[in-house]
Amino acid sequence: MFNVGITGGIASGKSLVASMFELFDIPVYYADKRAKYLIQSKEDIRLEIMELLGIDAYDDNGDYNTKYVASIVFSNPQKLQALNEIVHPKVKTDYLNWVKEQSSPYTLHESALIFEGGFNSLMDKVIMVSASEDIQRKRLIHRDNVSFENANRRIKSQIENEIKKSMSDYIIWNDGSKSLIKQVFDLHHILLIESKRNNSTKLD
Repeated sequence: MFNVGITGGIASGKSLVASMFELFDIPVYYADKRAKYLIQSKEDIRLEIMELLGIDAYDDNGDYNTKYVASIVFSNPQKLQALNEIVHPKVKTDYLNWVKEQSSPYTLHESALIFEGGFNSLMDKVIMVSASEDIQRKRLIHRDNVSFENANRRIKSQIENEIKKSMSDYIIWNDGSKSLIKQVFDLHHILLIESKRNNSTKLD
C-alpha cells in the first residue's frame, strides 16, 4: 500500500482538500476525527488525560471538554506536548490497523500534525495544503468563534508553514489563487503513477 500524508496549518483547508480525493475513491484517514473518537471512547486514554489536565477535561456527561482543554494546552507548550504523547501513539496504532483494511492504489492520512507527531515517517509522500497565516487566522476566528489572540496561539503552536513546505513533496494552494479541484485532479494522477511505480515499505 502506498501511503500519503496530507497536512497543513490549522484552518488551511486540508480536510476540504482530502474530501476531494474521496471523489476519486481514495480512502482518507481523518486523524483528528479518529483522535476525538478515541479520546471519547477509550477508558485508558480518558484516565491519562484527566490525570494530566484534571477531571474537568471531561464534562458532567462524560464528554470531552474541548474548550477547557484548548484553554490550557494552547497556552502551555509542555501540557500540549504531554497531551500529544498520550494521544499520538493510540492514533498511530488505529491508523496502522485502518491501512490494513484498504485495497485502493494509495491512501491518505489527513492531519495537521503529520510532522509534529512523527507520522511522516509512515508516509511515502506528504502533501502540504498551504494558505497564508492571515487567511488561516480569519478562517479560524470565523470557524471556531475564537479571539484574534487565541487564533494566533493555535497557529503558533504548530510548525511554521515554510518549514512544512520544505519537508513536503507536493504543495496544494488553498489561497484562492488556483483551482482546488484541478490541483487535486492533477495530483491524484501523479500519485496513481507513483503508487504503481513504488511498492511501499514504510509500514513493514
